[in-house]
Amino acid sequence: MVSYIASAPMEGVTRSVFRAAHWAQFPGVDTYFTPFLAPTADGMFSEKEIREVRPAVNGGAPTVPQLLTARSEHFLWAARDMQALGYTQVDLNLGCPSGTVVSKHKGAGMLADPDVLDRFFHEIFEGLQGENLQISVKTRIGLEDKDNFPRLMEVFNRYPICLLTIHPRLRRQFYKGKPDLEAFSLGLEQAKVPVCYNGDIFTAEDAQRIQEQFPAVERLMLGRGLVANPALAREIRGGAPLTGEELRQFHEAILEGYCACIQGEVNVLHKMKELWNYWGCLYPENKKGQKAVYKSRSLAEYRRTAQAVLAENPVKNGAFSPDLL
Repeated sequence: MVSYIASAPMEGVTRSVFRAAHWAQFPGVDTYFTPFLAPTADGMFSEKEIREVRPAVNGGAPTVPQLLTARSEHFLWAARDMQALGYTQVDLNLGCPSGTVVSKHKGAGMLADPDVLDRFFHEIFEGLQGENLQISVKTRIGLEDKDNFPRLMEVFNRYPICLLTIHPRLRRQFYKGKPDLEAFSLGLEQAKVPVCYNGDIFTAEDAQRIQEQFPAVERLMLGRGLVANPALAREIRGGAPLTGEELRQFHEAILEGYCACIQGEVNVLHKMKELWNYWGCLYPENKKGQKAVYKSRSLAEYRRTAQAVLAENPVKNGAFSPDLL
């Protein structure tokens, strides 16, 4: 049985506007992880970065900031900044596959050398000892191959990580191919810390299959599937499927949220069109309407075309697949 569902950190997508709108309308998610913040030697975040993680912008959604860094001293000051804002947990990103990130040995790049990662953990946990701040980790199973994964699990097990989310893909896969469930099984067997599964959960049936294969897994993290179908967590918990009217209301809440916090129609349009890369799965038979949404050049034109798709077409639940996202 699922006891915990998290919303995955998705850069540019699961921003504060998304989190607040989703929490207000769709039950089922226990924690929202923010897209990563990247602390540097400056010792401070920009005002733009802070605006995205101030607790007030989350609309009450239980939120955990995610940090992306390979320097323990940078992690420490950033974690303390988040604590000062009122957060009691921060998450370490060991999964980002971006080439610019990995080349700096951050994100999934940190998985290449378990000894270096071990020293990093030692320094951050020692630095935060006695402070009321939990650390969770989101990881992949390796960089180019999974040979180091057992050793990585040994490192994770040495520290009081409050939640280890495993996305069983290699960095070189990005989000293609199938999750390596054999590797996940070995990691789960070896783990001495709480484990959360993440990877290709697009329907309630997908979640059920993971639980049937791994009965010990009670925690799930939803990424692309939750953005494509905002009612997915509710469905996994046995609730009703998404309706067209719900998606229309969700769309309006996000659109108004972006209009209130982003300057310039072009920037708002960019954000909304990015979401249609996922919502398009709900309307597989209306390619013409989706093309009109993507081609819209003004906010007025976008509203007209998007509202037409949302009003005139029933959503097609269960139409999700990695190939469409």
